[in-house]
Amino acid sequence: MNRIALIVAVVAAVIVIVRTVGIRRRHHRDVGRFSDAQIAEAGARLGLVPVAQVDGERATAPDPAAEHVTSALGAGNWESGAQYLEGAGTDWQERDRRSVLLAEEAVKDDAWLTAWRAARPRDPGAALVHARSLVYLAWEIRGSAQARSTTREQFDGFHRVLAQAKEAFGAAQDAAGDDPCPFVAELPLAMGLGYPHEAFAAIWAEIEKRDPYHLAAHRSALQYWCAKWRGSHEEAEAFGRAAAAKGAPGQLLSTIVLDAYFEYEIAHDDLNPGEYYRRPEIVAATDAALADVAAAHAANPHDPAVAPARHLLGSFLYWQNRYEEALAQFRLADGYAGTTPWSYYGDPATRYVKVRDYCAAQVARAGTGS
Repeated sequence: MNRIALIVAVVAAVIVIVRTVGIRRRHHRDVGRFSDAQIAEAGARLGLVPVAQVDGERATAPDPAAEHVTSALGAGNWESGAQYLEGAGTDWQERDRRSVLLAEEAVKDDAWLTAWRAARPRDPGAALVHARSLVYLAWEIRGSAQARSTTREQFDGFHRVLAQAKEAFGAAQDAAGDDPCPFVAELPLAMGLGYPHEAFAAIWAEIEKRDPYHLAAHRSALQYWCAKWRGSHEEAEAFGRAAAAKGAPGQLLSTIVLDAYFEYEIAHDDLNPGEYYRRPEIVAATDAALADVAAAHAANPHDPAVAPARHLLGSFLYWQNRYEEALAQFRLADGYAGTTPWSYYGDPATRYVKVRDYCAAQVARAGTGS
């Protein structure tokens, strides 16, 4: 893919808004006895990817199959996109991921999607991609600036396209059958249009009925329950804890409560992250996520959801002064930084490498006993 995957379009917009405010000063740990040169040297000594080569947009390495599809779509070959989506079968996580990619491509140029819908007017895959692309298009129209810097024309266009998306989701859901993806894809719309809790719960019930362990759905729903959208910090943490409690090892649902803890921290400028992330309940959640990520990797080393989980987990370990464990996570996801928490910074690659190499310097110091 050529840009950050918009797994949740609304979240991506929020990330960019945070970037415009500036790098959050509280996330700059006092490096104390280490100079910048010592930190960089520690990373280089371990053969870690230099900052100039770290991809700050992608969370994982490019997918050759996805790149082949995007190339075919650029040439107007809608059949390639249809086959790509169908190829996910009933792996709803993968179908969701593939529909995100296709929707992103449709925002750039939807001629192939128009042809697909004309050729197969009742194709549930085409209906899903169409509805999802409208949400992404709405955010393209609105832009990523804060409200005071957004024009009335942008807001009008934003709400007009979101209204179209709501209608499109109705059509996609009517054709969904057992597929939860049209309901998962509506969750960002629920944030954008401010669905009341009862309406959101109705969508969530349809998702749980079809796939109660859908990771992307939980990650999107967590955003809805955050105080910055339609809930509160208490509701977000409760949702995260419930997700973690029901998930089996390898499903990565333990990371949802980490998302909730992270969202709380970034919303409170008066917090000391070094103290906050060492709270017993957060350390316990971190330990559970370590086991969850290990199980997910063992089940499928190529699972695209594992690398983002490693980055988030590594950042928690960093704040807990568990440098060796953090470094282990970073080394397994190295080279890519287009994911939380780094995407909340103006330069994700630079922030990631600074944290990663600081951990490397700490591990090196512990090894020498100095």
